[in-house]
Amino acid sequence: MGMISAANGTPRARPVFASLFLFLVGASLVIGGAQLAALGGSLYYGLSGITLLACAVLLWKRKRAGFVLYGAFLTATAAWAGWEVGADFWGIFARLAAPLVVGLGLCLGVLARRFGHLRVGGGVVALAALSFAAVLVLDPAETKPASGDGPAVSAQSTDWPTYAGDLAAQRYTSLSQITPANVAGLAPLWTYRTGDLPGAADRATAWTQEVTPLKVGDRLFLCTAHSQVHAVDAETGKRLWTFDPRPRLDWVPMRACRGVAYFRDRSALAGAPCAARVIAPTTDGRIVAVDAADGKPCADFGRDGIVDQKDGLGSVTPGYYFTTSAPLVIREHVIVGAQVLDGATVGEPSGVIRSFNARTGRLEWAWDLGSGDGRPGTEFTRGTPNAWAPFTADPELGLVYVPLGNPTPDFFGAGRSPAMERFGSALVALDVETGKLRWSFQTTHHDLWDQDIPAQPTLFELDTASGRKPALVQPTKRGELFVLDRRTGQPLLPVVERPAPQGAAAGDFTSATQPYSSGFPSLLLPARLSEARAWGITPLDQLWCRIAFRRLRYDGPMTPPSVQGSLSYPGSAGVVSWGGVSIDPLRHLLVVNSVHTPFVTRLIPRAEANALGLSTPPNTAIGGGSRGSAESMKSGAKAGLPQVGTPYAAQALPFLSPLGIPCMSPPWGRITAIDLKTRQVAWQHPFGTARDTGPLGLRTGLPLPIGVPSSGGPITTASGITFIAASQDRFIRAFETATGRELWRGRLPAGGQATPMTYTSPISGRQIVVVSAGGHGGLNTETGDYIVAFALRR
Repeated sequence: MGMISAANGTPRARPVFASLFLFLVGASLVIGGAQLAALGGSLYYGLSGITLLACAVLLWKRKRAGFVLYGAFLTATAAWAGWEVGADFWGIFARLAAPLVVGLGLCLGVLARRFGHLRVGGGVVALAALSFAAVLVLDPAETKPASGDGPAVSAQSTDWPTYAGDLAAQRYTSLSQITPANVAGLAPLWTYRTGDLPGAADRATAWTQEVTPLKVGDRLFLCTAHSQVHAVDAETGKRLWTFDPRPRLDWVPMRACRGVAYFRDRSALAGAPCAARVIAPTTDGRIVAVDAADGKPCADFGRDGIVDQKDGLGSVTPGYYFTTSAPLVIREHVIVGAQVLDGATVGEPSGVIRSFNARTGRLEWAWDLGSGDGRPGTEFTRGTPNAWAPFTADPELGLVYVPLGNPTPDFFGAGRSPAMERFGSALVALDVETGKLRWSFQTTHHDLWDQDIPAQPTLFELDTASGRKPALVQPTKRGELFVLDRRTGQPLLPVVERPAPQGAAAGDFTSATQPYSSGFPSLLLPARLSEARAWGITPLDQLWCRIAFRRLRYDGPMTPPSVQGSLSYPGSAGVVSWGGVSIDPLRHLLVVNSVHTPFVTRLIPRAEANALGLSTPPNTAIGGGSRGSAESMKSGAKAGLPQVGTPYAAQALPFLSPLGIPCMSPPWGRITAIDLKTRQVAWQHPFGTARDTGPLGLRTGLPLPIGVPSSGGPITTASGITFIAASQDRFIRAFETATGRELWRGRLPAGGQATPMTYTSPISGRQIVVVSAGGHGGLNTETGDYIVAFALRR
């Protein structure tokens, strides 16, 4: 660094670093800004680049005008930011934070040269301390509990006997021992380690531990990512037994199990083998039944305690058919669907829905939407929409509600049969005893976006002008919550058809309209994206996102996939996912967490796809090897989904900056309560902090309440508390259901991407809250094998 003498004889340094830094940033902004302007975007970046180049030259010449010009640049940037995003905090932050830090650095440099005792390092430390203090003010680590108890509740549901607490899937308990007044006293009671952790064969797969345990009597029942079944003492967390079905996992792209089912055989003698049994799915497409007492297989169920769901499917390529959600047990029926591999080929295994006898495992009925119904010994229609989410049932109506996905493959829809067009991404109601179709309601027409229904519907009673009606609410990836009469499937709140963007890829078509729930709040926020929503932690990655936005096709929600590349918002990961919603019937509130991350969907013409090696489905490549491995399945979305049998492969990826941060402004995750009486949003907040995430996958440790992606769902209690983990940071939280105020949070040893549950211990009488903490590969959260229980301190 060159030195000169000031008038007072004190050496003065040429600001080489500052000049070079501003020159490089300015040049980058000029080049990128010119590209953005050519695409019809904002002129700010090009003009700011020219300004920074001028600042660099002036500083190099040791002209005070360089500092004055930079101050003018900051003033103009602040004015532009306010004009473009108004009072949006994170929008202002993205535009001003980095320029202000640079400006502060310049000021500290001047002070350091003028006052020898002041060092830039000390100034940076002071800045960090001030930033940390601001973070604490924005997001306090501890919160004060609310005053007052919840409403008195006489009935107590001490168990959690089904996946969502009950067949209605309300994720609600009448327990009220833990209240807003005392919830701050929750502390870990016990931690159970399943011992099921990812090994070498799992590194290339989507590893998730998403289980919600059941509680029946004095024990919990749960499953693990490798399909093991565990029984745990409800009071102590001590292991009682474990059953390992040893599924074939070498080709399965996912390691996940969300839950098990419980069946009590009322005709069996007390103490007889398998009088009570746990029925669990496996990730290689089987159902296992084990004795709830000791974990031994029930010999009278199927073949030595196992039913193979692949029977009747014809040829099934390993890894193309797997089960991740809990079966539905109602009366003596075990009703199941399954998941099929996304984006591989036409004619994948059937999405048939089947009922097996809970005692014998015998097939009782099959609903094959391609033929109306199916019979044992027949091959079910291939390529039909599958149902991978949990099911819901109404025992009084004798109906099971099945949320269906879209036909395979996902992003090209030509050639689908009339039945596939009718039932793709539809909710269907089937007769519990016969499997006959009672009604259907489609949530997305001619689905080209992988907008399959990811969550079970939730049943409740809706007050209307003509009286109380038996209703259900169906959450969707689109962020639309459809409220239907669960007897008929007719909307109880208005559903309107709105024009949809047209211009599908050659050979395909789009639906002229799409359904919207106009009588209920949408969770798709914002309803439409714009360049001004582009985001970054520096002007450079923000500029990158703006250019990318301008280069993509975007005509609003439901923009069809294209060779150019289309911005899909909502993306294929959804706004609402498998966690579903919870309903507090006392306060008439629906609580739901949502994700707000656009995807980029690109169709790859077949010739280009062949050159990329996407000419064969996973696991069928000649010679097998790595091309057909689970690793290729997991990375398939990045390289491309083959969609063999169509003119295009496809690619569907989150819209991220080069730093790995969503390209659209936060919050990227929210939690919302909707008033079921007024049909309005009661409260809504960003959900989750940046503590366990950050640029390039690094964990910042900063608890900024930015709102981050989540996976899992909420539960509510009669005392007025909503418990939820799910978020990308490692916490389980308690919110006051009525107001949305955070009352408590508990740190988890790994990612809590699961839905909690709660029960009363039969030994101590304590209300206990349990959540799985095993991590989620897609959200890059900490992996583990923990089941954590919380109770009030004594």
